[in-house]
Amino acid sequence: MAEFEATRGMPATSTIVYGVASDVAVMDRWLPRGLHVTDAGPGTVEADGDLVPGEGTHEGLFRASEEQLRVEWGGRDHPDYAGWLQVADSASGTSEVTVHISLLDEPDSGPRADEVRELLDRSLDRLADEVAHRVQGAG
Repeated sequence: MAEFEATRGMPATSTIVYGVASDVAVMDRWLPRGLHVTDAGPGTVEADGDLVPGEGTHEGLFRASEEQLRVEWGGRDHPDYAGWLQVADSASGTSEVTVHISLLDEPDSGPRADEVRELLDRSLDRLADEVAHRVQGAG
C-alpha cells in the first residue's frame, strides 16, 4: 500500500482555487497527462486514459464540498484507488493545495512511486497555472 501527498502554494484565494479544482469540466487541463475525466452525473465521474488500469472507461466516485474546500474521489470498480484535495487560505490572498492519493496495490518506494510523486508535482504545477489564468482573465 502506498500513500502519496504533495502541497503547493496557489496564486489566488481558496475559493477561486477550489472553484478550479472542483470543476470536472476543466480537470483535464491540470490532471496528469494520460488521465481523462468526465462528469457522469451526481457524485460520479468517468475516467479513461493511459494511467487508468484496464480497458475502456471506468466509473469513479466524486464528491466536492464547497463548505470544506475539499474534493474527494475514488474508483468504483477499482476500490484500491482513492484520493482527496484540500484547499486552505494562506497570507495575502493566496492559498495552498494539498493532494493525497492512496494506491493500495502500489509500492511506496521505487521507480513507480517516484513516477507517482512526479505526476502529483506536475499536476499541482498545472493547477497553479490554471488558477493564474483564471485570476488574470477576471482582472
